[in-house]
Amino acid sequence: MIQHTMFVQFTAPIPENDLKQYLADIETAAKGTGVLRTFAAQRHIPVPGEEEIPAFIATAVVQLGTADLEALGTLFAAPEVGEVFDTWRARYPFKAAWANHEALA
Repeated sequence: MIQHTMFVQFTAPIPENDLKQYLADIETAAKGTGVLRTFAAQRHIPVPGEEEIPAFIATAVVQLGTADLEALGTLFAAPEVGEVFDTWRARYPFKAAWANHEALA
């Protein structure tokens, strides 16, 4: 199985209900591709003083699991997944970083 772990950093504060909806929309769109095997997401847990660290600090982390690289490619190419990102980026600008990997032990 291939895991796609995505770190999402909203450039301005996002209300909790909107963040929950954003994550739900990603899950719904990814499931709609027919290739999603697993999905997990949650808000970043801040540590006092971390805002002073010059690093990419995510607002949330999302992990999508697919059977293989071909399925992951299908997920990336799905118009409904792209539409979710475009819609939410227009409402709340964000940056993303990710890594594709096998399951971590």
